[in-house]
Amino acid sequence: MIERMPISRMGFNRLRKELEQLERRERHDVIRAIEVAREHGDLRENAEYHAAKERQGHVEGRILELKDKLSRAEVIDCSEVSCNRAVFGTVVTMLDLDEDIEVTYQLLGAEESDVKKGIISIQSPLGRSILGKEIGSEVKVVTPRGIREFEIIKIAAPEND
Repeated sequence: MIERMPISRMGFNRLRKELEQLERRERHDVIRAIEVAREHGDLRENAEYHAAKERQGHVEGRILELKDKLSRAEVIDCSEVSCNRAVFGTVVTMLDLDEDIEVTYQLLGAEESDVKKGIISIQSPLGRSILGKEIGSEVKVVTPRGIREFEIIKIAAPEND
């Protein structure tokens, strides 16, 4: 059975746009670079040729990876999520009980996670620990710095998807 990959509409569109860019432009640019490098003669000692072939491998690998992810994508409309519990797409504000500060994260898929932007994966240790919890729930998370404790103080729908 194919493992579905939850993703927001915005994340799905970003992956699709990257795939189109790779297929329409990058792939053709690499092919042209290989052709130009071939014109320089002996391919065994042609650094341009080897660099272009390596780049081609990266581009083709990323194209395959994106096609796989898009085929498994389960697009979730984050504007329609329930805010009773911390679920995919919700924005969760918690009190860090160890440092007495508020932290806010949106729960999305691994492909979209970016801690600096306040987005964590539902597969991350913190994401897994708060998934399904309600306001007032206390959660413990094992981190490299030890066990951290949080209290969920707010669950909201995202401002935009």
